[in-house]
Amino acid sequence: MNFEFSADQLQIKEQARKVLADLSSSAAVRKLLDTGAPFDRRLWSTLGELGFLAAAIPEQYGGTGAGQLALCVIAEELGRAMAAVPFSSSISLGAELILAAGTEQQKVKYLPGLASGKSIACLALTEGPGRVGPKAVAAVVDGDTLTGTLSGSKWPVLDGDVAHIAIMAARSNQGIGLYVVELDAPGVTRSPLTTIDPTRSQARLDFSQAAAQLLAADGWPVLAAALDRAAVLTAFEQLGGAERALEMGRDYALERYAFGRAIGSFQAIKHKLADMYVSVVLARSNCYYGAWALSQGARELPEAASAARVSATQAYLQCAKENIQIHGGMGFTWDLDCHLYYRRAHLLALSLGGLTQWQDRLIEQMRARRDQTGATPHGF
Repeated sequence: MNFEFSADQLQIKEQARKVLADLSSSAAVRKLLDTGAPFDRRLWSTLGELGFLAAAIPEQYGGTGAGQLALCVIAEELGRAMAAVPFSSSISLGAELILAAGTEQQKVKYLPGLASGKSIACLALTEGPGRVGPKAVAAVVDGDTLTGTLSGSKWPVLDGDVAHIAIMAARSNQGIGLYVVELDAPGVTRSPLTTIDPTRSQARLDFSQAAAQLLAADGWPVLAAALDRAAVLTAFEQLGGAERALEMGRDYALERYAFGRAIGSFQAIKHKLADMYVSVVLARSNCYYGAWALSQGARELPEAASAARVSATQAYLQCAKENIQIHGGMGFTWDLDCHLYYRRAHLLALSLGGLTQWQDRLIEQMRARRDQTGATPHGF
């Protein structure tokens, strides 16, 4: 199997980096923090115009059909640039769920808007702290098999304050289903939440007999598969952030002098940078494995997604923390950008379920393969 990206995909990656260098610099991110805007609307619009949001959406629904691998390299560059856009909510989750389970009518209605960026989707799954799973779903839908009214509360919902539609997990007489709710409709109340990373807004959504349309009656298997796919894309976003934090620490260690020497010559700093580098390389190898499984629809996807998610989460948390340490006292201040990556690392570590949950899922997948084949699965 070939784990390298094609020339076309690398060109998309290069183009995305150039665009983000212009529109998502640290100055642009800080300006967003100062204004209190929930996301960078100009950047989001540009990403839509350039076709980056449409990469994995088929052409008949307004997409470019570039495929999942193109989406992976775009996600990596968004993470590297600390882009304040609802990419993971609207594209990695919303568009993927509609593609996987939506009717032809739903795909025609919603996907073109998501591909262009004119519409934003979110996943309303969790109902407070705790593990992501079917037992945690308490919201209910009353009505027939296609339409009904939904009641309950979902929080925190990433980008729930700016989304136009929400994909909801709710209970019905048939079990846990997935439903589409238009958030501007009556019966929906949004309340912004304060989180560790103000550049990625979150909200509490309260539903009181809000109109809902069925997306998938047996929703949990569909959702679990979508979370695996989103985990790979989120891992690439984490990989991009981790690599940038490593570069920031390396550059500062080379230019900062103490006692007449660059601090990068001190053994303690060398060890930190070496450990950061190893974690990034390990994360990249697992992300590439996940990208291959994602693009091929391989049966190894659950295991590969879990490995990518675990290693990328660990790498980003480690690199963001050590980057602050390498910068010393200045690293803890608002004057430097270290804290921006530290905040994003912790936010992404909790999205789609926490690190422990993905570690448990990885172990389950490895045990399942061992029981089926008698062979030892790939580690991470």
